[in-house]
Amino acid sequence: MKNQITNAISDFFFEYETPRQVLVRNRRVGVVCRIIQLGVLAYIIGWVFIYEKGYQSTDIAVGSVFTKMKGVGYSSMNGTERIWDVADYVFPSQGDASFVVMTNYIITEGQKMGKCPELHGKHNCSSSADCEGGSFKRTGHGQMTGECVNETKTCQVLAWCPVEDDLVIPDPPMLMSAENYTLFIKNSVTFPLFGVSRSNLVEGIDAGYISKCLYHPESAPLCPIFRLGDIVKQSGFNFETIATVGGAIGIVVDWTCNFDVAVTHCKPKYTFHGLYGNPAETDKARASVGYNFRYAKHYMEDKIQKRTLLKVFGIRFDIIVQSLARKFDIIPTLTAIGSGVGIFGVATVVCDLVLLYLLPKRAFYKNMKFKYTDTHTQDPDSEAGSTETEVSKK
Repeated sequence: MKNQITNAISDFFFEYETPRQVLVRNRRVGVVCRIIQLGVLAYIIGWVFIYEKGYQSTDIAVGSVFTKMKGVGYSSMNGTERIWDVADYVFPSQGDASFVVMTNYIITEGQKMGKCPELHGKHNCSSSADCEGGSFKRTGHGQMTGECVNETKTCQVLAWCPVEDDLVIPDPPMLMSAENYTLFIKNSVTFPLFGVSRSNLVEGIDAGYISKCLYHPESAPLCPIFRLGDIVKQSGFNFETIATVGGAIGIVVDWTCNFDVAVTHCKPKYTFHGLYGNPAETDKARASVGYNFRYAKHYMEDKIQKRTLLKVFGIRFDIIVQSLARKFDIIPTLTAIGSGVGIFGVATVVCDLVLLYLLPKRAFYKNMKFKYTDTHTQDPDSEAGSTETEVSKK
């Protein structure tokens, strides 16, 4: 017993086991094996390392966006001329990453709280019995008083009077001059994993350059000042069409960087996408076209509270920052290599299946690959272990 334990310990520390290998000279199997191995090698090099860049670690940036609009608009309605500046046509005015630029509007001036007839088509009536006092209609402008106004054949409502008439949208838009407004974007990003911070005001973008540049995808791709007409065109829309009823456009600032080279090569790329509406659609009957909201300016006149109501049609801009930075890292590199080496085992499995189950001489190959043994119990005083007798299969 002592000898057996000693021999077992000795074998564990001082012996090395290796799998038995059989060299098979078969052209078809050899070609299949090499094709699979080449495919695995192409996958590791082409997909894992070159395309997916499996030898690098990745990080996503955190950042902030500031915006500033510039430009003056002009409109003329019923002989009344008006100038619109940034404080009038940008909502909100704080320079957020998401904002609206007014391009068209319907204005209702001098509204005050009182009783007046509802707009025709909102709640028509033939008598006061058709107007339920104290009730509201979802598309109406106020609370019905229970009276029918004979002159208009509509129910009387308690509301801001006169009620807004928005059935006809101005076309062409009131602020076509918005096409020449300019947008300044200031974006800063930080990649915490790599400790790198970048701004879209990269090397060479100074105050002198900004004062005279205008973004162009080819001649000035790094200029942070954009003309609204160019943004709309790049997104696939016609400016007059989207300015009339409103819409939404996404400005994507893409930071895809490789920090295995100089950090100065990490520069933003701008793209523009229509987020609401399809520029190819021409059906004006489709529901909920465009983008609009209402905005009121309140004031006091002769101790009576009044307001000017604006139904604003505009282009909503959403500035979206997306980022992905890469840098060489030994851990993902070794992981990719290790997984690739493991995949090479697929060639062995496939070739074994072909040898043992598909080829005409599969019985011969099976005998060559596997060693069949019988185990006989020996006297304890004899050599430790068991006697193996190879059984030839006929």
